[in-house]
Order: sequence, then C-alpha cells, then structure tokens
Amino acid sequence: MTNAPLSPRAPHAWVAPLVSTLLTLPAAGLALLYGGLSPMACDSCNGPRADRFTDSWNTAWAVLSTGLVLSLIVLVASWAVPWQRRQDATRAFLAVAAPAVVVVSFIAFMALVDWP
Repeated sequence: MTNAPLSPRAPHAWVAPLVSTLLTLPAAGLALLYGGLSPMACDSCNGPRADRFTDSWNTAWAVLSTGLVLSLIVLVASWAVPWQRRQDATRAFLAVAAPAVVVVSFIAFMALVDWP
C-alpha cells in the first residue's frame, strides 16, 4: 500500500500568490508612503484645527498600519496554503483578499483623517 496524497498537486498553484504579491506589496508601499507624508497637509495649521487633524490622523494611522499588517499576514497565508487542487479556492480567496485589505485600509485612512 502506498501513501498517495489526498489530492493531486496543483501545477500552477504559485500563480495566484505571485500575482497577489506583485499587486499587494507596491500598493501597500504607496499607501504607507502617502499615509506617512500626509501630516504635511497640515503644516500651516495651528490651534484647534491642527489638534483635530492630529487626533484624526493618529487614529487613521493606527487603522492603516493594522490593515497593512493584516494584508501581509493574508499574503503570507496565500503562499502557505498547501499546493493541492482541493485548496485552490482557499488560495485564490486569500490571494484576492490581500490587495483588497490594502485598498480598504487606505480608504478607511482617507475617510478617518479630518483634512484641513
């Protein structure tokens, strides 16, 4: 009796995680760059306006940072799913979810900041 795998190996299992990586990492880098440079939007602000911006930016930065870490975790999970045919749907879902988390995090960041 041989130890046959439960499901045959998927020959192109690497495609979805690779495309996801090529989309997620640059998008996350741009979101991080934009979020990190956005405090300059209120350089000329002072008083209560600056306080509102700073408070909202701090909250939005926490949301963006958490979202980007979550997208990295999902991206790594898409690579870590076993490369078997029965896992194709899970792998594809995770591969699509990683860049989607970046987009949702960036939209949340933009919505949470009280722009001047």
